[in-house]
Amino acid sequence: MSRKSRVLVLSLLVASIPILALAQTGGLRYSITVSKFENKAGWHGQWEIGDAWGTIMTDLLNQTGKFIVLGEKDMRQEAMAEQDFAASGRAAGGAKAPATGQMTPAQLLVKGAITHVQDSTAGGHGGLNIGGVRLGGAGGKGEVNATIYIVDSTTGQVLASKSVVGVSTKKGLDVGYSGGGWGADAGGYQKDNVGKAVTAACKEGVDFLVGQLTQIPWTGSVAQVAGDKVYINRGSREGVSTGQEFVVGEANVVRDPDTGEVLDQSVTQVARIKVSQVKEKLSICTVTNGSAGAIKKGMMVQAP
Repeated sequence: MSRKSRVLVLSLLVASIPILALAQTGGLRYSITVSKFENKAGWHGQWEIGDAWGTIMTDLLNQTGKFIVLGEKDMRQEAMAEQDFAASGRAAGGAKAPATGQMTPAQLLVKGAITHVQDSTAGGHGGLNIGGVRLGGAGGKGEVNATIYIVDSTTGQVLASKSVVGVSTKKGLDVGYSGGGWGADAGGYQKDNVGKAVTAACKEGVDFLVGQLTQIPWTGSVAQVAGDKVYINRGSREGVSTGQEFVVGEANVVRDPDTGEVLDQSVTQVARIKVSQVKEKLSICTVTNGSAGAIKKGMMVQAP
Protein backbone atom coordinates (compact mmCIF):
# COMPACT_ATOMS: atom_id res chain seq x y z
CA MET A 1 0.00 0.00 0.00
CA SER A 2 1.42 3.39 -0.95
CA ARG A 3 1.98 6.13 1.61
CA LYS A 4 -0.74 8.24 -0.04
CA SER A 5 -3.25 5.40 0.26
CA ARG A 6 -2.39 4.82 3.92
CA VAL A 7 -2.85 8.51 4.71
CA LEU A 8 -6.22 8.56 2.92
CA VAL A 9 -7.50 5.50 4.80
CA LEU A 10 -6.33 6.89 8.15
CA SER A 11 -8.02 10.23 7.41
CA LEU A 12 -11.32 8.51 6.62
CA LEU A 13 -11.21 6.50 9.86
CA VAL A 14 -10.28 9.50 12.02
CA ALA A 15 -13.07 11.58 10.45
CA SER A 16 -15.63 8.95 11.46
CA ILE A 17 -14.60 8.83 15.14
CA PRO A 18 -16.62 11.84 16.43
CA ILE A 19 -19.86 10.58 14.85
CA LEU A 20 -19.39 7.08 16.23
CA ALA A 21 -18.48 8.36 19.67
CA LEU A 22 -21.60 10.53 19.82
CA ALA A 23 -23.79 7.63 18.72
CA GLN A 24 -22.44 5.45 21.49
CA THR A 25 -23.30 7.95 24.23
CA GLY A 26 -26.97 8.48 23.31
CA GLY A 27 -28.48 5.15 24.27
CA LEU A 28 -31.85 5.72 22.55
CA ARG A 29 -32.76 2.96 20.10
CA TYR A 30 -34.73 2.67 16.88
CA SER A 31 -36.61 -0.36 15.54
CA ILE A 32 -34.96 -1.65 12.38
CA THR A 33 -35.31 -4.50 9.91
CA VAL A 34 -33.07 -5.79 7.12
CA SER A 35 -34.50 -6.61 3.71
CA LYS A 36 -32.97 -9.30 1.53
CA PHE A 37 -30.11 -7.84 -0.48
CA GLU A 38 -30.35 -8.20 -4.24
CA ASN A 39 -27.55 -10.23 -5.82
CA LYS A 40 -26.61 -7.98 -8.73
CA ALA A 41 -23.15 -9.51 -8.89
CA GLY A 42 -24.54 -12.74 -10.33
CA TRP A 43 -22.45 -14.84 -7.92
CA HIS A 44 -23.71 -18.35 -7.17
CA GLY A 45 -22.25 -20.78 -4.67
CA GLN A 46 -23.38 -23.41 -2.19
CA TRP A 47 -25.48 -20.83 -0.38
CA GLU A 48 -27.56 -17.80 -1.37
CA ILE A 49 -25.46 -14.69 -0.83
CA GLY A 50 -28.46 -12.36 -0.47
CA ASP A 51 -29.93 -14.51 2.31
CA ALA A 52 -26.53 -14.78 4.01
CA TRP A 53 -26.13 -11.00 3.96
CA GLY A 54 -29.49 -10.49 5.67
CA THR A 55 -28.77 -13.17 8.28
CA ILE A 56 -25.33 -11.84 9.19
CA MET A 57 -26.33 -8.17 9.25
CA THR A 58 -29.42 -8.89 11.38
CA ASP A 59 -27.20 -10.80 13.83
CA LEU A 60 -24.57 -8.05 14.01
CA LEU A 61 -27.16 -5.28 14.43
CA ASN A 62 -28.66 -7.22 17.32
CA GLN A 63 -25.25 -7.71 18.96
CA THR A 64 -24.53 -3.96 18.99
CA GLY A 65 -27.38 -3.41 21.46
CA LYS A 66 -28.12 -0.09 19.71
CA PHE A 67 -31.24 -1.15 17.80
CA ILE A 68 -34.56 -2.92 18.31
CA VAL A 69 -33.90 -5.54 15.65
CA LEU A 70 -36.96 -7.04 14.00
CA GLY A 71 -37.07 -10.25 12.02
CA GLU A 72 -36.47 -10.20 8.30
CA LYS A 73 -39.46 -10.01 5.97
CA ASP A 74 -39.93 -13.76 5.67
CA MET A 75 -39.83 -14.16 9.47
CA ARG A 76 -42.47 -11.46 9.93
CA GLN A 77 -44.64 -13.08 7.28
CA GLU A 78 -44.39 -16.39 9.13
CA ALA A 79 -45.38 -14.61 12.36
CA MET A 80 -48.42 -13.09 10.64
CA ALA A 81 -49.38 -16.53 9.27
CA GLU A 82 -49.29 -17.91 12.83
CA GLN A 83 -51.45 -15.03 14.03
CA ASP A 84 -53.97 -15.67 11.26
CA PHE A 85 -54.01 -19.37 12.15
CA ALA A 86 -54.63 -18.59 15.83
CA ALA A 87 -57.44 -16.19 14.89
CA SER A 88 -59.11 -18.76 12.62
CA GLY A 89 -60.49 -20.71 15.57
CA ARG A 90 -58.70 -23.90 14.55
CA ALA A 91 -55.89 -23.50 17.11
CA ALA A 92 -56.06 -23.94 20.87
CA GLY A 93 -56.62 -20.64 22.63
CA GLY A 94 -54.91 -19.34 25.72
CA ALA A 95 -52.58 -16.62 26.87
CA LYS A 96 -49.69 -17.92 24.75
CA ALA A 97 -51.58 -17.88 21.45
CA PRO A 98 -50.15 -15.28 19.02
CA ALA A 99 -52.36 -12.20 18.79
CA THR A 100 -52.82 -9.72 15.97
CA GLY A 101 -52.25 -5.99 16.26
CA GLN A 102 -49.14 -6.21 18.43
CA MET A 103 -46.25 -6.50 15.98
CA THR A 104 -43.57 -3.83 16.37
CA PRO A 105 -43.31 -1.63 13.28
CA ALA A 106 -39.89 -0.83 11.85
CA GLN A 107 -38.88 2.82 11.98
CA LEU A 108 -35.83 2.19 9.81
CA LEU A 109 -35.36 -0.16 6.87
CA VAL A 110 -32.02 -1.45 5.63
CA LYS A 111 -31.82 -2.58 2.04
CA GLY A 112 -29.27 -2.66 -0.72
CA ALA A 113 -27.54 -4.65 -3.41
CA ILE A 114 -24.43 -6.82 -3.66
CA THR A 115 -22.62 -5.39 -6.65
CA HIS A 116 -19.37 -7.37 -6.89
CA VAL A 117 -18.10 -10.74 -5.66
CA GLN A 118 -14.61 -12.07 -6.23
CA ASP A 119 -13.57 -15.50 -5.03
CA SER A 120 -10.15 -17.23 -4.86
CA THR A 121 -8.24 -14.81 -7.02
CA ALA A 122 -4.61 -15.87 -7.11
CA GLY A 123 -1.55 -13.76 -7.77
CA GLY A 124 -3.06 -10.49 -6.63
CA HIS A 125 -0.83 -7.46 -6.26
CA GLY A 126 -0.32 -5.33 -3.17
CA GLY A 127 -1.85 -1.92 -2.67
CA LEU A 128 -5.23 -0.31 -2.18
CA ASN A 129 -7.42 1.07 -4.95
CA ILE A 130 -9.85 3.57 -3.39
CA GLY A 131 -13.06 3.57 -5.37
CA GLY A 132 -12.14 0.31 -7.10
CA VAL A 133 -12.90 -3.25 -6.26
CA ARG A 134 -9.44 -4.56 -5.30
CA LEU A 135 -7.86 -4.24 -1.89
CA GLY A 136 -4.21 -5.31 -1.72
CA GLY A 137 -2.61 -8.58 -0.79
CA ALA A 138 -1.22 -11.39 -2.89
CA GLY A 139 -2.70 -14.85 -3.06
CA GLY A 140 -6.26 -16.17 -2.94
CA LYS A 141 -8.95 -14.06 -1.40
CA GLY A 142 -12.66 -13.36 -1.32
CA GLU A 143 -14.08 -9.90 -1.81
CA VAL A 144 -17.62 -8.58 -1.64
CA ASN A 145 -18.82 -5.09 -2.55
CA ALA A 146 -22.30 -3.85 -1.67
CA THR A 147 -24.29 -0.64 -1.52
CA ILE A 148 -26.37 -0.09 1.64
CA TYR A 149 -29.37 2.22 2.04
CA ILE A 150 -31.08 3.22 5.27
CA VAL A 151 -34.70 4.23 4.64
CA ASP A 152 -37.26 6.05 6.78
CA SER A 153 -40.27 3.72 6.86
CA THR A 154 -42.70 6.63 7.31
CA THR A 155 -41.62 8.68 4.31
CA GLY A 156 -39.79 6.07 2.23
CA GLN A 157 -36.92 8.54 1.95
CA VAL A 158 -33.34 7.32 1.72
CA LEU A 159 -31.67 8.88 4.76
CA ALA A 160 -28.14 7.78 3.92
CA SER A 161 -26.25 5.34 1.72
CA LYS A 162 -22.78 3.86 1.56
CA SER A 163 -20.71 1.46 -0.50
CA VAL A 164 -18.94 -1.14 1.65
CA VAL A 165 -16.20 -3.65 0.89
CA GLY A 166 -15.35 -6.87 2.71
CA VAL A 167 -12.15 -8.81 2.07
CA SER A 168 -10.93 -12.17 3.34
CA THR A 169 -7.81 -14.20 2.63
CA LYS A 170 -7.71 -17.96 2.78
CA LYS A 171 -4.89 -17.79 5.31
CA GLY A 172 -6.77 -15.82 7.95
CA LEU A 173 -9.97 -14.30 9.18
CA ASP A 174 -11.68 -11.42 7.46
CA VAL A 175 -9.55 -8.30 7.17
CA GLY A 176 -12.34 -5.88 6.36
CA TYR A 177 -13.32 -2.87 8.45
CA SER A 178 -13.32 -3.35 12.21
CA GLY A 179 -14.22 -0.92 14.94
CA GLY A 180 -17.25 1.05 16.03
CA GLY A 181 -16.64 0.16 19.66
CA TRP A 182 -19.10 -2.70 19.91
CA GLY A 183 -17.42 -5.88 18.69
CA ALA A 184 -19.28 -9.01 17.69
CA ASP A 185 -18.83 -12.52 16.40
CA ALA A 186 -20.90 -13.66 13.43
CA GLY A 187 -21.59 -17.38 13.33
CA GLY A 188 -21.87 -19.39 10.13
CA TYR A 189 -20.21 -18.95 6.75
CA GLN A 190 -16.85 -18.62 8.54
CA LYS A 191 -15.21 -21.51 6.68
CA ASP A 192 -16.14 -20.01 3.33
CA ASN A 193 -13.85 -17.37 1.87
CA VAL A 194 -16.72 -15.36 0.38
CA GLY A 195 -18.69 -15.83 3.60
CA LYS A 196 -15.89 -14.21 5.58
CA ALA A 197 -15.86 -11.33 3.12
CA VAL A 198 -19.63 -10.90 3.54
CA THR A 199 -19.14 -10.76 7.31
CA ALA A 200 -16.41 -8.13 6.95
CA ALA A 201 -18.61 -6.02 4.65
CA CYS A 202 -21.57 -6.36 7.06
CA LYS A 203 -19.39 -5.18 9.95
CA GLU A 204 -18.50 -2.06 7.99
CA GLY A 205 -22.17 -1.59 7.11
CA VAL A 206 -23.30 -1.90 10.74
CA ASP A 207 -20.75 0.68 11.89
CA PHE A 208 -22.07 2.98 9.16
CA LEU A 209 -25.64 2.51 10.41
CA VAL A 210 -24.63 3.17 14.03
CA GLY A 211 -22.89 6.36 12.88
CA GLN A 212 -26.12 7.67 11.35
CA LEU A 213 -28.13 7.57 14.60
CA THR A 214 -27.16 11.07 15.72
CA GLN A 215 -28.53 12.41 12.42
CA ILE A 216 -31.99 10.80 12.80
CA PRO A 217 -34.51 12.56 15.09
CA TRP A 218 -35.72 10.32 17.92
CA THR A 219 -39.37 10.85 18.84
CA GLY A 220 -42.18 9.28 20.83
CA SER A 221 -45.73 10.12 21.89
CA VAL A 222 -47.67 10.78 25.06
CA ALA A 223 -49.73 7.65 25.75
CA GLN A 224 -51.60 8.90 28.82
CA VAL A 225 -51.67 11.70 31.39
CA ALA A 226 -52.84 10.80 34.91
CA GLY A 227 -52.57 13.62 37.44
CA ASP A 228 -48.96 14.70 37.56
CA LYS A 229 -47.73 11.56 35.77
CA VAL A 230 -47.05 11.50 32.04
CA TYR A 231 -46.82 8.13 30.30
CA ILE A 232 -44.85 7.97 27.04
CA ASN A 233 -44.73 5.08 24.56
CA ARG A 234 -41.01 4.53 24.83
CA GLY A 235 -39.31 2.33 27.44
CA SER A 236 -36.23 0.25 28.16
CA ARG A 237 -36.68 -1.49 24.82
CA GLU A 238 -35.97 1.85 23.14
CA GLY A 239 -33.07 2.63 25.46
CA VAL A 240 -34.87 5.10 27.72
CA SER A 241 -33.36 5.35 31.19
CA THR A 242 -34.34 6.90 34.51
CA GLY A 243 -33.41 10.56 34.75
CA GLN A 244 -33.58 11.34 31.03
CA GLU A 245 -35.41 14.50 30.03
CA PHE A 246 -37.65 15.09 27.02
CA VAL A 247 -39.51 17.94 25.39
CA VAL A 248 -43.28 17.55 24.99
CA GLY A 249 -45.50 19.55 22.66
CA GLU A 250 -47.60 19.80 19.54
CA ALA A 251 -46.01 18.49 16.37
CA ASN A 252 -45.47 21.19 13.80
CA VAL A 253 -45.30 19.53 10.39
CA VAL A 254 -44.45 21.48 7.25
CA ARG A 255 -45.59 19.75 4.06
CA ASP A 256 -44.91 20.40 0.41
CA PRO A 257 -48.18 21.86 -0.96
CA ASP A 258 -47.62 20.12 -4.30
CA THR A 259 -46.69 16.59 -3.20
CA GLY A 260 -47.75 16.37 0.44
CA GLU A 261 -44.20 15.35 1.37
CA VAL A 262 -43.01 16.21 4.88
CA LEU A 263 -40.41 18.96 4.53
CA ASP A 264 -39.75 19.55 8.22
CA GLN A 265 -41.06 18.57 11.61
CA SER A 266 -40.56 20.27 14.95
CA VAL A 267 -42.14 20.44 18.39
CA THR A 268 -43.88 23.48 19.82
CA GLN A 269 -42.88 22.93 23.43
CA VAL A 270 -45.52 23.03 26.17
CA ALA A 271 -43.50 21.26 28.88
CA ARG A 272 -40.37 19.33 29.73
CA ILE A 273 -40.57 15.96 31.46
CA LYS A 274 -38.14 13.74 33.34
CA VAL A 275 -38.27 9.94 33.42
CA SER A 276 -38.94 8.59 36.92
CA GLN A 277 -39.78 4.97 36.09
CA VAL A 278 -38.98 2.81 33.07
CA LYS A 279 -40.81 -0.30 31.91
CA GLU A 280 -40.19 -2.35 28.79
CA LYS A 281 -42.47 -0.46 26.41
CA LEU A 282 -43.34 2.72 28.29
CA SER A 283 -41.91 5.22 30.73
CA ILE A 284 -43.55 7.21 33.52
CA CYS A 285 -42.42 10.81 33.73
CA THR A 286 -42.88 13.89 35.89
CA VAL A 287 -43.07 17.49 34.67
CA THR A 288 -39.98 19.58 35.35
CA ASN A 289 -41.01 22.67 33.41
CA GLY A 290 -44.52 23.74 32.43
CA SER A 291 -47.83 22.22 33.51
CA ALA A 292 -49.08 18.64 33.34
CA GLY A 293 -52.50 20.06 32.45
CA ALA A 294 -51.10 21.40 29.18
CA ILE A 295 -49.95 17.93 28.09
CA LYS A 296 -52.41 15.93 26.00
CA LYS A 297 -52.49 12.34 24.81
CA GLY A 298 -50.86 12.00 21.39
CA MET A 299 -48.47 14.94 21.79
CA MET A 300 -44.95 14.45 20.45
CA VAL A 301 -42.06 13.59 22.74
CA GLN A 302 -38.58 14.48 21.56
CA ALA A 303 -35.05 14.39 22.92
CA PRO A 304 -33.95 17.97 23.69
